[in-house]
Amino acid sequence: MKDKSKFRFGMFLVTIGIVYGDIGTSPMYVMKSILEGNGGITQINEAFIIGSLSLVIWTITLLTTVKYVLIAMKADNHGEGGIFSLFSLVRGCGKWLIVPAMLGGAALLADGVLTPAVTVTTAVEGLRSMEVMNRFLGTGQVKVVVITLIIITALFSVQHAGTSRIGKAFGPVMLLWFSFLGITGASHIFALPVVLKAFNPIYAVRVLLSPANKLGFMILGSVFLATTGAEALYSDMGHVGKENIYFSWPFVKLCLILNYLGQGAWIIQSRGDTALWNVVDLNPFFLMLTPALRPFAVLLGAAAAVIASQALITGSYTLVSEAILLDLLPHLEIRYPSDIKGQLYIGTVNSMLWIGCSLVVLYFRSGARMESAYGLAITVTMLMTTLLLFVFLKDLKKKPIPAFLMLLVFGGIESIFFISSLSKFMHGGYVTVFLTLILLCLEIIWYRGTQLEKKYATRLHMREHVDSLVALHNDSEIPLLTHNLVYLHGEPDAEYIDRDILYSILDKDTKRAQAYWLVNVNVLNEPKTMTYNLETYGTDCIFRIRLNLGFQCPQRVNVYLRQIVQDMLARGELPVQEKKYSIYGPSSVGTFKFCIIHKSVTTKTELSTLDEFILNSKYAIRKAAGSRERWYGLDTSSLILENVPLITSGALPQEHIVRE
Repeated sequence: MKDKSKFRFGMFLVTIGIVYGDIGTSPMYVMKSILEGNGGITQINEAFIIGSLSLVIWTITLLTTVKYVLIAMKADNHGEGGIFSLFSLVRGCGKWLIVPAMLGGAALLADGVLTPAVTVTTAVEGLRSMEVMNRFLGTGQVKVVVITLIIITALFSVQHAGTSRIGKAFGPVMLLWFSFLGITGASHIFALPVVLKAFNPIYAVRVLLSPANKLGFMILGSVFLATTGAEALYSDMGHVGKENIYFSWPFVKLCLILNYLGQGAWIIQSRGDTALWNVVDLNPFFLMLTPALRPFAVLLGAAAAVIASQALITGSYTLVSEAILLDLLPHLEIRYPSDIKGQLYIGTVNSMLWIGCSLVVLYFRSGARMESAYGLAITVTMLMTTLLLFVFLKDLKKKPIPAFLMLLVFGGIESIFFISSLSKFMHGGYVTVFLTLILLCLEIIWYRGTQLEKKYATRLHMREHVDSLVALHNDSEIPLLTHNLVYLHGEPDAEYIDRDILYSILDKDTKRAQAYWLVNVNVLNEPKTMTYNLETYGTDCIFRIRLNLGFQCPQRVNVYLRQIVQDMLARGELPVQEKKYSIYGPSSVGTFKFCIIHKSVTTKTELSTLDEFILNSKYAIRKAAGSRERWYGLDTSSLILENVPLITSGALPQEHIVRE
């Protein structure tokens, strides 16, 4: 397996291309938003610009550098980051922690739907600054929407290639983009070095209280846009490794700050230019460039904006995979295109994100309307991450003073950001809230449903029932159903078995077989390992198999089981299975039947109406998410599908029926 902790230029490019797309496009709209919020270029002065720049610099420093790069990335779970990974570390510190984890995860996934739609639409609209493209796009939004949908479709269609390949393709573009940001910004700083005062945080405090700042503390709603990619940076840690983020972040941050300072210098110098006073949607990022350089900036910015979506897309894969392990979302098929486990692809998530992004584009139709919804969800995620980090530092690291200090500082800052973002609710923020609530309900249903299943599940001691299975195997009066009867189960302990499996074999259409196979699949952190453990319970007809498969190995249970049977026959550990009739001639390996058990809710249980609804909803979601027979390659095998009632203590009627 490749070592992510060792720096390589190839992984540096992957990191630049994958992790920083969202935060890297912020210079295109942060200063523009700050100007618009305060009445435009005619209504500001030098002190306001320096103070605003100071707010941007220290917001990036505190939220991204300190909170995420220096603190949150220390709270990794075997190299994986993100709010669910953080929750898995602190979940033992209190049952209530599941609430911020689910809420923060749902909000970040909702942001993963919105961000590609916003960035790509804004990028396409940016082409209007070129006269030729403006004439082509026309006055309406139809062509903008069509082009946006084509680009989004192309972006999601290449995701199956894997993070490494995409990052290597996007990396050089983003490296050029950040270099361009730094160089163009620095050129204006040399002309007006007074903007370097913005490194002094006192100017940030002053502008919040200054009468020149018409928004007061609400200016932070615009400033917050400078750090919207910070949570994606944490979530993408597993794709690239923390060492590559540590190495690349200083370069990225330097380029970003240089560009912001350059825009500030240009604004201060251009306040008296009357030609700018009536410019609609004045954007300092483009206007500070020479006319000859603007077409290049537009095209490069459009490419960077498209790539910005990648950070949220790959982060969404990581979030969902971690949510699956925590039983917060249904099991989905996960592919690993490379030998690094953190680099993964989930087809169902990719399709849902593509559909969601397309619907958002069709609904809003313009980047300006989408930006009203932008940022609200991510502030929720940041607040929830801060809360979990507080518990991590206080309870796990035993550092109560730094924990409370972090909660006070970051919780306070992010609460102000959240309050300022709420002003966008009626202007499009309701879409983000709606998406978050849908995802949150899905998590709640799956989590609560799993709790109920565990509550009413019955585990039996396997060895107490071995004699019954052996007797059934030897009972020639019962017709032989198959040579090999296979059950897939999730119980890792060979000493226990789910009651439903024994009920299926002994009670529900008694199933006689020459061999009973109880198979458990264990996915390992190594990419290519394929081993198995065997327990026979002292018999030649009952076999407990634990398949240990590397994360890159296809989970074709039927193929592996046939190989195991052949190996055991060759070693004399399994009686010969005579199969007389086959197009390939007689065989010593018999027939296979795979029995898949699905739980169902009976009409009379002790469950409340709400819990019954939750369980039925979970089973409906599981059916829509995909079947185990497809995940394990059994869709072409001989299958037995059974529905088993979820039995509770109040499931049986207490009355006796009387004959008339």
